[in-house]
Amino acid sequence: MAASPVLIRPAAPTDSPTILAFIEELADYERLRHEVKINLADVRSILFSPAPRAFCDIAETPDGPVGFALWFYSVSTFAGRHGIYLEDLYVRPDARGRGAGKALLASLARRCVAENLARLEWAVLDWNAPSIAFYDSLGATAKTEWVTRRLAGEALTKLAGA
Repeated sequence: MAASPVLIRPAAPTDSPTILAFIEELADYERLRHEVKINLADVRSILFSPAPRAFCDIAETPDGPVGFALWFYSVSTFAGRHGIYLEDLYVRPDARGRGAGKALLASLARRCVAENLARLEWAVLDWNAPSIAFYDSLGATAKTEWVTRRLAGEALTKLAGA
């Protein structure tokens, strides 16, 4: 049986409940559900405000939405050009292996090429072997010499008051 075609399209405001569900499903998969604070109003504000700072693409088959890519523009001062940072990539388990993840990444890669962007970049949890293998199969490389650092919560508030 042939695989169902996968269409990649920009998310619309009516996709907000689906996007929220994808975020929650991704958090469950990543064992990070306890960190999820986002709600439907937040999704709408982040993606569909008059001047959004983040964007979302939906992977859809004839059966409906099966995944999403939530991304924003970054910058490389060394390259002197913008890039794309992929915050979230998720495909529902029953749709994996049918090309939706690759189609989402390929769509972002085409955007990078069309807009003369320097790179497409994202993070993956070190224990997520299936995703790492998938990314490796596409030619993605690990930036092991870089360590991500984060300020959040009380530490962020404390520094802001300094």
